[in-house]
Amino acid sequence: MSEIVPTSPEGASLHAPVARLLRPLVRLFVARGITFPALTNLLRELYVNVAEYDFALPGKEQTDSRVSLLTGIHRKEVRRLRGAGAPVSAVPVAVSRTSRIVARWLADPTFTDRAGRPLPLPRAAEGAAPSFEGLVAGVTRDLRPRAVLDEWLDRGLATVDGEGRIVLAESAYVPKGGGEPQLYYFGRNLHDHIAASVANIVGEAPRFLERAVHYDGLSEELAKRLEARAREIAMEALRQANREAHAACETDPGGSHRWNFGLYVYAEDVPVAASGETA
Repeated sequence: MSEIVPTSPEGASLHAPVARLLRPLVRLFVARGITFPALTNLLRELYVNVAEYDFALPGKEQTDSRVSLLTGIHRKEVRRLRGAGAPVSAVPVAVSRTSRIVARWLADPTFTDRAGRPLPLPRAAEGAAPSFEGLVAGVTRDLRPRAVLDEWLDRGLATVDGEGRIVLAESAYVPKGGGEPQLYYFGRNLHDHIAASVANIVGEAPRFLERAVHYDGLSEELAKRLEARAREIAMEALRQANREAHAACETDPGGSHRWNFGLYVYAEDVPVAASGETA
């Protein structure tokens, strides 16, 4: 029989919201073959890691006993799991390179039309005229533009139109299919959204903007219409933020900070309980 560890009143108040937060993740875990024992092992490692690095007392060495006290994990297990280092958050090279090129194509006035849409680009051009080669060269000199183009065409990130120009595909900035780019942003974006919410809960005053507009009891037709309109509004906001950030980075000296501006749109059919309230 497993040991039942009491939870503080503050912890108990989190049960319902955490259960709702975890439900779609558990659906993903089951769909992708992450079993409960495997998840338990991962959570045990993360508990020790967070306690070791995020809850160390200033000027004092973090001990196995304190990590055990904070996490409820036996000291022997704590000793085995400690010292693994902070979780890795490095951006995969292919994802970083692609995102920087796409960001420039969507933000730099040289490569967009008056409405801010990415221009179809010839492979090469004379002088300062916009081209795919010029776009790639402005981001990285480590790869030949032709190699980037071949990769993008193979992955469906770009197409070639009837005039031989390179056209940016929507899949370049909306990754699909559960591949490395989509899974990377899945982890990054959900981490930052949850981290912002947690900072607002544990901080003395809400620091980050974390808001949503929501309506219940809608017809399917209205829900779909609002979803489509919200997508248009969100994409324009993202393009505007990208343009301003790209321009500001041109004169920024650089440093250790990062910034993320994200949006999400969601709609679903919610079953109605017998009482008439949504389940």
